[in-house]
Amino acid sequence: MSHNKLLLHPARIHVTNKLLDVSKHLRNYVNILRHKTTKPKTASSVYRSMNIFDRKAKALQRERSARRDDYHLVEHIKEEVGWRTADRVFDIKRTFKNAVELGASRGYVSRHFLPDSVEKITLCDTSQTHLDKAIVGDGVQVEKLVMDEENIDFPENSLDLVVSSLALHWVNDLPGCFDKIMKSLMPDGVFMATVFGGDTLMELRQALQLADTERLGGMAPHISPFTRIRDIGGLLTAAGFTLQTVDVDSMTLWYPSAWHVMWDARAMGESNAAHTRPLRLSRDVQFSAAAIYDEMYGKDFPERNSRGVPATFQIINFLGWKPDPSQPKPLERGSGEVSLKDLHRIDEIVKETKKVQLTEDDMK
Repeated sequence: MSHNKLLLHPARIHVTNKLLDVSKHLRNYVNILRHKTTKPKTASSVYRSMNIFDRKAKALQRERSARRDDYHLVEHIKEEVGWRTADRVFDIKRTFKNAVELGASRGYVSRHFLPDSVEKITLCDTSQTHLDKAIVGDGVQVEKLVMDEENIDFPENSLDLVVSSLALHWVNDLPGCFDKIMKSLMPDGVFMATVFGGDTLMELRQALQLADTERLGGMAPHISPFTRIRDIGGLLTAAGFTLQTVDVDSMTLWYPSAWHVMWDARAMGESNAAHTRPLRLSRDVQFSAAAIYDEMYGKDFPERNSRGVPATFQIINFLGWKPDPSQPKPLERGSGEVSLKDLHRIDEIVKETKKVQLTEDDMK
């Protein structure tokens, strides 16, 4: 029998078909197993945690700051940002039944809440002294817990709002923190927070770097690193939040000198807490940095007969929602009927117009 006839023999063709069927079934079985064993995507699976900050040192700094008699003199930044965060909560026309403020300090966000916006709020902070002095809006139920933002522990699907104002930038495991918040939120729950951005205290940072180079021949990290804007958006996406919003505010405060800037940062409990921070800042470097700061950024105010230096605080505001079927979803690709290049002809395209009656909530 020739070689071609052997290849076309019915028995050989039957065996080959059986092998193909077995191979197909094995592929399907492997795909099913792979689908079953695939872990859900989380921020921790995309971003790795970094051990940058000494959390014990930060807790001590906050507690020491909370016990100062003159702490009220340095609350202006936290009060302003706390009010702005609360104002964003008011834009959501909903009454939140169970909310949490992480890194609450003295309740800079919660003090503005009213019962028609938030019924119950749980304040969490590492400083018991701060919590004892925290203020909450009249009529709002309050609970206070000593809890580290890195180790939050709330039941799954138990919260409908988590807020944080100027606290999460000290967290090492930020991906894990976002995952825990996502897990604790109910479907359609809200996560709203603010952190200091990378341009915060850039004037002081540059002055200290130049002073270090001049006096010591090198640079040391005197100011802790801050989160970048793109990382916040990436973390929200990786954690599974939808309808995300990330924006940036910049606040510039004027101080008499660099000494007052450093004093304010220390009094607020915002001193450097990085593991690699120098144990001390030499007097030579301090005087040199103050002189450089004033030379580079100082400004005269003739009307006040004074001179001052600016300090920039970059505030990153972000918002994310836990997925829920009731949330609006984008249309499928290719379903659009009007091209953006025809927007100038919108009056011609839309021939039929309707009037929409506004409700009382819309008029607020």
